[in-house]
Amino acid sequence: MRAQTSFGLTAAGYPLAVTIALILASLVWGGAALGQENAPASPPAHVGTPVCSGCHTEEAAAWKQSHHAKAWMLPGPDSVDGDFDNAQFTHKGRTSRFFEAEGAYFVETEDVPGEPQTYKVVGVGGIAPLQQYLVETEPGRFQSLDIVWDQEQRRWYHLYGEEAPPPDDGLHWSGPYKTWNSRCAECHATGFEKNHDLRTRSYSSRQSETGVGCEACHGPGEAHLAWAANPQTYEASPFPGTGARGLVIGFEKDLPETEIQQCAGCHSRREAFQDGNPLPGTPYHDAYRLALLRPGLYHADGQILDEVYVYGSFLQSKMYSSGVRCSNCHEPHSGQMSAEGNAVCTQCHSPAGNAEFPMLTRKLYDDPSHHFHATGTPGAECKSCHMIERTYMGIDGRRDHSFRVPRPDLSAKLGTPNACTDCHKEKALSWAAGEIADRFPNAKHRPAHYGEVFAAARQQRGAHEEDLLAVADQRTFPGIVRATALELLQASAAPEVAGKAAPLIEDDDPLVRAAAVALQLHAPPSERLQRIAPALDDEFRSVRMAAARLLIGAPIAQLPKAAAEAAGRATREWQVSLANKTDFPETHLALGGMALSMRNQNAALAAFEEATRLDPQLIDGWIMQVRVRMAIGDLAGAQKALQKALLANPEDPSLSAYKTQLGR
Repeated sequence: MRAQTSFGLTAAGYPLAVTIALILASLVWGGAALGQENAPASPPAHVGTPVCSGCHTEEAAAWKQSHHAKAWMLPGPDSVDGDFDNAQFTHKGRTSRFFEAEGAYFVETEDVPGEPQTYKVVGVGGIAPLQQYLVETEPGRFQSLDIVWDQEQRRWYHLYGEEAPPPDDGLHWSGPYKTWNSRCAECHATGFEKNHDLRTRSYSSRQSETGVGCEACHGPGEAHLAWAANPQTYEASPFPGTGARGLVIGFEKDLPETEIQQCAGCHSRREAFQDGNPLPGTPYHDAYRLALLRPGLYHADGQILDEVYVYGSFLQSKMYSSGVRCSNCHEPHSGQMSAEGNAVCTQCHSPAGNAEFPMLTRKLYDDPSHHFHATGTPGAECKSCHMIERTYMGIDGRRDHSFRVPRPDLSAKLGTPNACTDCHKEKALSWAAGEIADRFPNAKHRPAHYGEVFAAARQQRGAHEEDLLAVADQRTFPGIVRATALELLQASAAPEVAGKAAPLIEDDDPLVRAAAVALQLHAPPSERLQRIAPALDDEFRSVRMAAARLLIGAPIAQLPKAAAEAAGRATREWQVSLANKTDFPETHLALGGMALSMRNQNAALAAFEEATRLDPQLIDGWIMQVRVRMAIGDLAGAQKALQKALLANPEDPSLSAYKTQLGR
């Protein structure tokens, strides 16, 4: 790891933690200090999976074989599957050796900044199809190695192959994006608390249980134990907010959204607001901001591209809009499919149908008359056509959960994938589009698609504002699609576009509301404040915080008392969320921008410097350091910052453009 100081001094001469605290404190209205939110009543304590297993034996037995149970394990003969018998792996000229000594597991590696290091393995992540190993590079800081064990081929391999970043890159396994405490642990543990200390840049993380145990989904069990011991007297429970059986969350059959959102907390690409695991039952939009259908994450038509997990694609599906929940297809304790092969789908999609979903068309689907492939072949599997598989981490196949109809005609227009030529790679797109048109001649299977609008907007081809607004206004589209249309407008929206989108601040979907709020950045300040005022008191934190982000520099004095109080509460939520992520480079980039908007150049420099200390390849952080120093007349400081930036990024053209300006 790169050398670190305990108290980095900022450009103003203050310790970094003090400067960042000042930036955060300046965001608060109403006189409240950092961390002085109204704390909820203490939840019940965790009791541990072994205690739960005493009564729930069948569920525990199924869970014990699941990936959840093995999501994070302590190293030992029963958990470590990799070859630690002096095995060596060389990648890009850097060799790592895996060995055992005195009952422990070690990695001696040249794949580090500076001199070779030997690390003790302190954790094991996952069970199949690969297994990762955690090492402690500094006291309390766990990093996830990118050299991992392939369970099927029984070999060591590198997650990123020839695209593996060098040791001085922020994306290297030793960098901030691979810190287990901040990027991974909350979805691999139960009752996890990150506990990052900005002053010392260190972690004192803890969890109630290593691995995803019963209480990760069902919540702390102390009150449930009290109920089980004496149900008649449980009404006197000291734990407000628990249900009839002493649990903080209930998975009732008529409330599928509760289950979906609980699963989505980990099975989604998102930004977390809290310092660790939210209490089970916390609404998703109170705990996370979901990544929309952005370039690099999703194709223009909404198909998965990067590793986005499940929730973002599932929200696009007709199954989600019809009330299908995760456990309709996945047995929740074992994690296995609820049936074999196509039987998962035909429990609903069949001539018999399913009484739980009466709107379904009852017809024969699992038949060559529908899928046009020989029975028993891969092409006859429902998932082959309706759940395209993409491979991540080298060998880990993940399926798209939007359950879409194959559209090779769109592929020809947009360059997006489709199930037909995924399998028939030797065939042209025109062939696939023709086959679909011949077999399904009804054009309702191939309507105009929002992906065409998104593709044009992504490439800035012509005027697209009205088309995007039309997508955002279309209530029959999934909320994540409509919100994405609004987000695509942010780059070039004029004030009149913000005005047209303003009514969507009161939409039924929180994703749409938050995106409509963010678009008001382009509105005149006085109108902006009036429009976003209702969102400051929205039902969900993600929307309230979206509104709080627009309060910087706004004429707060114009707000009525109730709105001003709501502004203070929303801004405190935003402040706490930022404070929970001061180990993220992107947080410091955002803090620097806030400091500039408040005309505090020294604080801005401190934030941008911390951003590039964490990630030397964060070009925007370097550029802002150069520009701020040039603006305040510190040309020598600007030249020094540029030299550092070019040393870390010698080929970057945007940095090279500053050479002439600074006489280099």
